[in-house]
Amino acid sequence: MQAAAPEADCLSLIAASDGAAIASCTVDGDAEASYAPVLQQDGLFYVYVSGLAKHTGNLLRSRQGSLLFLGDAAGNPFARPRASVSCTVAEIGRDDPRYVELLDGLEHRFGKVIGLLRNLPDFRLLALTPIRYHYIAGFGQAYSFTANPNEPAPSD
Repeated sequence: MQAAAPEADCLSLIAASDGAAIASCTVDGDAEASYAPVLQQDGLFYVYVSGLAKHTGNLLRSRQGSLLFLGDAAGNPFARPRASVSCTVAEIGRDDPRYVELLDGLEHRFGKVIGLLRNLPDFRLLALTPIRYHYIAGFGQAYSFTANPNEPAPSD
């Protein structure tokens, strides 16, 4: 089944992005925003983040977070296309067979800096599995859908 136009547009916006704002929640319930480069592969999002960063601890503790991808404002920042993705979070350990392959993918996408970060013991590879997408295409154009376009969209 081919994705409907809003879903396809949302996924295109995400695919064109090299990074996302990350929303996480502290142990005290405070909201925290941050940023990281993001690799999208096989329907999942991967971030390679420092264990010293607050967002890493937040994501690993709560096992959930949200990614925000921004499109071009095209002269009107109020109508900027954007996609927010609610996700579950899991760590991919260094002994996982996918670990080296995913870091190679990150290095291919983001360059030699990943090679430097690989040697830092505090860096963690996190897999963010999409649950729900919320896509704003512009004024009066808001859409929600689950990670599987064949499932019914969640109610907000």
